[in-house]
Amino acid sequence: MTQSKDDAVKQARSDLAQRLGVAESDITEDAVEQADFPDMALGAPADGEMSGMMMTPGWRIRLRAAGHAYEYRANKNQLRLYNFKGANHRV
Repeated sequence: MTQSKDDAVKQARSDLAQRLGVAESDITEDAVEQADFPDMALGAPADGEMSGMMMTPGWRIRLRAAGHAYEYRANKNQLRLYNFKGANHRV
């Protein structure tokens, strides 16, 4: 199943709210922009994950909650949380 940019942003907001234990309305959108990532894991491989080394287009989603910035990376096939508490997560 493929997702649109809007679907990815909505899923990222929901995921972050759940991880932080806050309401989705407490999360603001700083930016959503087109990006090219260095690999098929969108430059955010989970620990121990292997990925193909191929430039992969997608979106960089920057969200903010409680004064902290969070970055998600997405394309039509996946959503990843980048460097959350020192680790990357596939959502």
